[in-house]
Amino acid sequence: MSTTLSIDTQQATGAAGQQSMTELVSGIVSDAQRLFGQQIDMVKAEVKEDVRKTKQTALAFAAGGALIALGAVLLAVALVYGLYAAAAPNLPLWACWAIVGGTIVALGGVGLFVGNRILASYNPLPDKSLHALQENVSWIANRQS
Repeated sequence: MSTTLSIDTQQATGAAGQQSMTELVSGIVSDAQRLFGQQIDMVKAEVKEDVRKTKQTALAFAAGGALIALGAVLLAVALVYGLYAAAAPNLPLWACWAIVGGTIVALGGVGLFVGNRILASYNPLPDKSLHALQENVSWIANRQS
């Protein structure tokens, strides 16, 4: 009778140990899936925030650019007539327009060059979240193999 009791105890302990191991692995997989889902949500939220900030920035740039363009046109006309008045006997009006226009085109080219350099250095992707997601995907892949 005591031999039967010890065999039954060992079988019960083995079954309980097996069940807890299965629950442990199931819990790990569940946690990994939940973490993966949370990181996907985090990437989505970060992209939405970046898009929102980019939209606000674009609107501010558009408004500021439109006002500056209008002011620049008015200043260019004033500069042409100011240059013509200052150098009236020596320069024709068309030459004053060419001087002012050429200067504005050159400054605009410098602005485009600087803007292109800034754009080349800007990365709109959510680097931190994507890196963490990539690490977790590789960890899950290594655990399953």
